[in-house]
Amino acid sequence: MANAITLARLMLLFVLLVMMYFAPPAWQLLDLPLLVAVVLFDWLDGVVARRRNESTLFGAVFDIAVDRIVESVMWVVLAHLGLVPVWVPVYFIVRGHLTDSIRQVGAGEGQAPYEMMRTRWGRVLVVGKFMRGMSCGSKVAAFGWAVLIQPLPALDAVFWAGWGDLFAAVLLALVWLAVVVNFLRGVPVLAEFFQREDPFAGLRRAPGSAE
Repeated sequence: MANAITLARLMLLFVLLVMMYFAPPAWQLLDLPLLVAVVLFDWLDGVVARRRNESTLFGAVFDIAVDRIVESVMWVVLAHLGLVPVWVPVYFIVRGHLTDSIRQVGAGEGQAPYEMMRTRWGRVLVVGKFMRGMSCGSKVAAFGWAVLIQPLPALDAVFWAGWGDLFAAVLLALVWLAVVVNFLRGVPVLAEFFQREDPFAGLRRAPGSAE
């Protein structure tokens, strides 16, 4: 059930993308509620997994994979629409590939993604509820503000002429907040990985082998 919710979240993302590109400006006012639904489904799949005892390594990896798809696609689309600078999706995609590759090593060792952090500062920045909330919240705030203001120039050109620069500045500030928080959470993942005695042991281990 939890994995079905995660899959439904992915489908909602593509509905949102169709709306952002092809819906009339008035209909694009529904983009923000759609984005909120995508976020709520992310919360819901975790709740269902815990209550139904469906927490599995596959479910954790699948959830993070969909998180990464949602994040990467949204940044790319916002850059393509001219709402955020192009370096933003480039940064998030590179950072995401690096950390996900490291988590793949952990999965090869039977570790769930958030079980890999061993140092106290790593757990605080990566696993801690506050920083996880800041990471999610900053990105959702940036995405939400972007989809909210996207149709405004077409809906009310006069209003946008007077307030557009301010709205764009708020969006840029939210984007920078997301970048900084994301960077801080990525540092301990990389640092702890390369401090391991044999960082790539999980990749060399043959499937089904026992120690």
